[in-house]
Amino acid sequence: MEILSFLDHISIIEDHRVPGMVTYPLNEVLLTTLVGLICRAADFDEIELTGLEQLDWLRQFLPFEHGVPQAQTFRKIFRLLDPKYLETAFSAWVESLRVHVGGGVAIDGKTLRGSKQAAGGDGALHLVSAYAHEAGLVIGQRAVNAKSNEITAIPELLDALVLNGAIVTIDAMGTQKLIAAKLIDKGADYVLALKGNQGTLHDDVRDFFADPDLLRECARHDDTCIGHGRIEERTCQVADASAWLTEQHSGWAGLASIAAVIATRTDKKSGEVSSETRLYISSLPPDPKTILNACRSHWSVENNLHWQLDVTFREDECRTRKDHAPLSLAIIRHAAFNMLKREPSKMSIKRKRLKAAMNQAFRKTVIC
Repeated sequence: MEILSFLDHISIIEDHRVPGMVTYPLNEVLLTTLVGLICRAADFDEIELTGLEQLDWLRQFLPFEHGVPQAQTFRKIFRLLDPKYLETAFSAWVESLRVHVGGGVAIDGKTLRGSKQAAGGDGALHLVSAYAHEAGLVIGQRAVNAKSNEITAIPELLDALVLNGAIVTIDAMGTQKLIAAKLIDKGADYVLALKGNQGTLHDDVRDFFADPDLLRECARHDDTCIGHGRIEERTCQVADASAWLTEQHSGWAGLASIAAVIATRTDKKSGEVSSETRLYISSLPPDPKTILNACRSHWSVENNLHWQLDVTFREDECRTRKDHAPLSLAIIRHAAFNMLKREPSKMSIKRKRLKAAMNQAFRKTVIC
């Protein structure tokens, strides 16, 4: 049972409270939170209500001798709960699911806007997550330190992941030599986006693909997608990096190819056309179809993960913002997301959450 596996892994989490003075065991608090998030709750008040309504059902998994705590108790516990233990437990649980990460793994950041400390948005939690595109699951996450950025959080996240055989995609913030080397050491390939923050590397790759003579020697793959009222045409051009790389740009572990992806969108109603070119470096051979598929899987993380968290889970509406509470709640939210995704029916996550809230038998299939 997935829920027994999850409970087994969270048993390693250190409870900060004084032994013998605990009314509500930590595993009961975390289980109530998980079930609440599966059943459409968005914050601790709604989690408390869900727990009270489903107390008899929860008791088939744990004793709940003293019932369910009040929302304020949830807040106090989560504020002091060390998220490092929870992240370790989450990673071990995901690994126990034997998630296949041999396809694309997107590393991408998202700000939890409801966790902001000030009206201007300052102090909001920014979370870097790893999303296994083929499995459709979150496989890990790390918070970005308020005095740092994603460059420091990404290596910590990579250290916690099993990535052998995966193709990891990261936006330009993570295009760093240290990160590329770490991915190669972990047996993964990479496709890293380029922007102006890599010094002359971005400009030189841009100039390469702007040269008509050099373009004739590039491998090319075209792809067209029609949907959502528009036509999207993508062209990926790639070149062997070893034939182009100069001493000025040495030091990139495993670098094998450079790529340019041109995306052209045509609005079917208005006929308006827009175009954008994105540049990449990659450890993959210069195969334009493979690199284009990897880029597309990275773009889809916005719809497959971030949109679901914002719209379906109402993550940005959650005003949990003090101490460790936003991060710890976000990790449990990812666990709920994974369980809902693994439930085999073809319903949307939104409908699964509604059905789980109303139907105990279905809820059990989600967590078991």
